Amino acid sequence: MSYPQNYRYTREHEWIALDGSIGTIGVTDYAQNSLGDIVYVDVPKVGDAVTANQTFGSVESVKAVSDLYSPVTGTVTATNDELKSSPDKINEAPHESWIIKVALANPAELEKLLDAAAYEAFIAEETGS
Repeated sequence: MSYPQNYRYTREHEWIALDGSIGTIGVTDYAQNSLGDIVYVDVPKVGDAVTANQTFGSVESVKAVSDLYSPVTGTVTATNDELKSSPDKINEAPHESWIIKVALANPAELEKLLDAAAYEAFIAEETGS
């Protein structure tokens, strides 16, 4: 799968797409594929603070529970309520199924994240392919 060029990526396999000062965050195709069938998503509430490189929630799959790490620092402005009843949407369309939206406190944090090419190279290193 090719990764959207306009997204930024973390080494923990989250993506962020920026729209003005709002970052939309989800998990990558690599992450959902590694997790298997996702059955539950735990997210913060609107208004909660998130911190770059810190956990903000978790995804539970038939294989394991995995923490979600925020790529940026900011305040949650929206959560994807559709995932409460259909968490498998992440498996079906990982790069379209967002988890939270965050008002960025420091847009410069995006510069520390991987672009699509660097993320694909990172995955190749991790998997040895």
